Amino acid sequence: MGIGLGVVTGTSLKLLAPRLAQGASKAPSLDLGAARNSKGLDPGQFEARTELAAVSKRWSELAAAQKGLTASAFLLVLDDGRFAQLQPDLPLPAASSIKTPILLAGLEDLDNGKLRWNEPLPLTKEVMGGGAGWMANKPVGTRFPFFEAATEMIRVSDNSATNLLIKRLGGKTTLNERFTAMGLPSTAVNNWLPDLEGTNTTSSRDLAKSIAMVDIGESLSPRARDLFREIMGSSRTNTLIPLGLLQGLGKDAADPDSELLSFGITVYNKTGDIGIAYADAALIQLPNGQRAVAAFMVKGPFNDPRSTDLIRAMAAEVSKTLVGRK
Repeated sequence: MGIGLGVVTGTSLKLLAPRLAQGASKAPSLDLGAARNSKGLDPGQFEARTELAAVSKRWSELAAAQKGLTASAFLLVLDDGRFAQLQPDLPLPAASSIKTPILLAGLEDLDNGKLRWNEPLPLTKEVMGGGAGWMANKPVGTRFPFFEAATEMIRVSDNSATNLLIKRLGGKTTLNERFTAMGLPSTAVNNWLPDLEGTNTTSSRDLAKSIAMVDIGESLSPRARDLFREIMGSSRTNTLIPLGLLQGLGKDAADPDSELLSFGITVYNKTGDIGIAYADAALIQLPNGQRAVAAFMVKGPFNDPRSTDLIRAMAAEVSKTLVGRK
């Protein structure tokens, strides 16, 4: 019996080894029912239940005071369904904020064994993008592993890294079909990044939902979810939602993320900026252990400082309401 079991086990491991090495085995799915009925924290859900009417009204007032700007905003506390909104389904130029749903699509393919974490992606003239990032400075033919492209797309908003992922995920048309299937109807990639004309679109609700689906376990395995958070946490730009939240608490700092930690707040965000449009979307860990998703978008004259000021002002209303002053 011992010899027989040894032969069977050895043969099984030999057959499994190639699949494990290629990262093709799919991680087990998360049983949401079991998770919610256990003694652990409820991951919440993407369901708007009770409107924070005062916040919605204040956002409307702030936007109305800035003539020539078009704003969209959405907030949802995942734990209890409290929400605020301002034209949340209005499609606006996405700028680099579209990189968040692209990251989600990439990690879904990783989860499903359709690509490997270290799969090399070749740089071609077609995908070389100007503006943010450093990959476009490398020679054509340079190969970047998927994990580096995915990380740099968020960390320094590298446009060439984003284009590498768009191409690897099947191209613009295929990616747009996936966004629709995910329930992100306003999100579409129509041009390679940096898309300075603003043809790529999304909405504040779509951006918030693309982050929420990961956190509540609706999309991605636990391990891929952790990768999503780690990559989002590497984003360098913290001058919109993080700074706005801090200003709402009566503080200011050169490093808003570090200062927010003293309030028990952690922000995982990704911004967008093409001059004519600005955006920021984030998962916000609150001091009471609850989590919220928030997204803000503003379209206006090129490099108008009122656009970023408006996003910070709307974010400030969030911390005033959900946290209060320390």
